[in-house]
Amino acid sequence: MKKLVVGNLKMNLDLDQIASYLEIINEEVHSPHVVICPTSIYIPYFLSHDYRVGIQNTFLADEGAYTGEISPKQADSMGIAYTILGHSERRMYLKETDDFINKKIIAALKNYMRVIVCVGETLEERKMLKTDRVIKREITNALRGLTKEQLDNVVIAYEPIWAIGTNQTPTNKDIEDMINYIKLLVESYFNYPNIKVLYGGSVNEKNITELNKIKNLDGYLVGGASTNPEKFLKIIEVALS
Repeated sequence: MKKLVVGNLKMNLDLDQIASYLEIINEEVHSPHVVICPTSIYIPYFLSHDYRVGIQNTFLADEGAYTGEISPKQADSMGIAYTILGHSERRMYLKETDDFINKKIIAALKNYMRVIVCVGETLEERKMLKTDRVIKREITNALRGLTKEQLDNVVIAYEPIWAIGTNQTPTNKDIEDMINYIKLLVESYFNYPNIKVLYGGSVNEKNITELNKIKNLDGYLVGGASTNPEKFLKIIEVALS
């Protein structure tokens, strides 16, 4: 089964840069195994080019007086396939709690979206040997109350916070062990043995060949490298080979 490659452009690229980006990425990106998550205001440009599109966040309500938010109902009505929830940057800068993230996940799934749930430990937590405890807390809280049918539309993205944007990555053995831990965790707590797990955190065109040797990995959540179309295409080529 081919891997899933998700590009998270975050809050990058202006309108002229988006135009250049769209000129460079090619038919390969039209694969059902590739999802691009641009800043929300640029999503229509990607949809008009028939790319599989994700949104970087959705809210917990379908509608209402929530200035600045985007609901999963609105996103689904546009044909947006995926939403990224629980990203460490939103946990850190916007103080999103496990309970808040769980409510957003439930709302997105009720609106027929696929959800990429991000989990990961800080460097301090890693040094204090708390990684397993942190991942267990984030996953069990995030998936609380979900049915097996809903879990069919959930993907876990393991993104060690200390690796995001730092050009540092765990060893392949560390990643493989964590993926096994996550899969066993979801099977044990939710009786769901088939959860898909992506790796994110400084995935780039230089390390993708080595990362692609990890046998239990279901794909990648690519951050900074996805903002460069040539680098992103190289990652896609290797990941889907």
